Amino acid sequence: MPSGGSKPDSFNALSEVMRKAGLPEPAIDSFRLHLGRLQDGEDGMLSEHDIRPVQSLPGAEQLEAFRDAGCAALGRVAAIKLNGGLGTSMGLDHAKSLLPVRDGLSFLDLIALQILHLRERTDAPIPLLLMNSYRTAEDSERVLARYPELHHDDLPLGFLQHRVPKIMKDTRTWADTVDDPELAWCPPGHGDLFTALATSGLLGRLLEAGIEYAFVSTADNLGAVLDTALLGYLEAEGLDFLLEAADRMPADRKGGHLCRLLDGRLGLRESGQCPPQDEAAFQDVSLYRFFNTNNIWLRLSTLHALLAEHGGFLPLPTIVNRKYLDPRDPSSPQVLQLETAMGTAVSFFPNAAAVRVPRSRFSPVKNTNDLLAVRSNAYELTEDSRVVLHQERSAPPVIRLDRCYYKMIDAFESRFPSGPPSLRCCDSLRVVGDVTFGAEVAVEGEVKLHATAASVLPRGSVLRGTVEL
Repeated sequence: MPSGGSKPDSFNALSEVMRKAGLPEPAIDSFRLHLGRLQDGEDGMLSEHDIRPVQSLPGAEQLEAFRDAGCAALGRVAAIKLNGGLGTSMGLDHAKSLLPVRDGLSFLDLIALQILHLRERTDAPIPLLLMNSYRTAEDSERVLARYPELHHDDLPLGFLQHRVPKIMKDTRTWADTVDDPELAWCPPGHGDLFTALATSGLLGRLLEAGIEYAFVSTADNLGAVLDTALLGYLEAEGLDFLLEAADRMPADRKGGHLCRLLDGRLGLRESGQCPPQDEAAFQDVSLYRFFNTNNIWLRLSTLHALLAEHGGFLPLPTIVNRKYLDPRDPSSPQVLQLETAMGTAVSFFPNAAAVRVPRSRFSPVKNTNDLLAVRSNAYELTEDSRVVLHQERSAPPVIRLDRCYYKMIDAFESRFPSGPPSLRCCDSLRVVGDVTFGAEVAVEGEVKLHATAASVLPRGSVLRGTVEL
């Protein structure tokens, strides 16, 4: 637990700690900026007075005319997957992307198969790069070793994002620990992508290899594959940054949204940047209509120039994330994690745009609610190894499982011993209490399941409306 401030807490001292940990100067300078903002009382908030809603966006279905240009550019694009997540909120201590999704295949297996399918179909040697954290690299490399054909000439399969010190919420000092030194550090958010690409040397190597563009998405979003129409649009329009946005549904009301800054530039407001008094507006999906899918397209030469201009990192908005020192122990002290989101870079690139994409390009897994949905028949596995909403659905089912019994992955798995129920016709499912699902259970419409004692749903049960057990 914290050592009571025995470690130095001035930034100069912290910077030496970071150097000794092997962090490069741009990563240290970036942390200096965000720590300084915190110490100056800047909380990274974006109020309703700072932004305006985005009224409309061009739709991806309107971009088919650019597909030929995208096909011609496939030899100049790389696919980057953000793979730093541990899934600690689900009780995991390894990469979340190792979780099985379909037919015994994990996220990483499906990502590998997606890239290999695309290479075979287009005859383009598209590089795959994983941005790993120091906790996910080894496990992920072991999985990808099963696909030796993934390797690309002179390029690795992965690179490391940086790590930064956690800050004690009460004292604003470094959260150094005696018991477990690793708990004193955290990832700086996926906005670190830009700095990590450069400091790893990969940005320069990609440019030298003639790779002009990168398509970036998260490893837990199996609907995000490289789309040649979007690539062609990026190239033909001379864009430096293209953000994929989707319509916000009621299930998305607590997630970040696209907005316009007062000077007209596109911006993002994440949940951690919303003041409490603006919560109602933030959650109004008819006002803020679009959310960032975390699928972005980059022109790498422009990124290189921006990093040079700003000293090796982009001064993205600071997001102050409040966590527990030990994420698995809510009795441990609260800490502040200073993070950035890569989508907020949309306001830094000189020629940036957003495009409205279908929900089929967005099926991430952040918790066991999401995992149940994507494992169910509300989603389908395509021939090119994407996991997308079933064609009969326009929105995902809203799942709320009792956190006492389903939050942690082991407890969750034990309550679905025969696999997930049928959710194809489910609008919402709320489970209160301890319920184990038998085989071939179907959930239809809006269902609330309430159990006052541990219960088992018999095989073949069909659930509708409110069900008391």
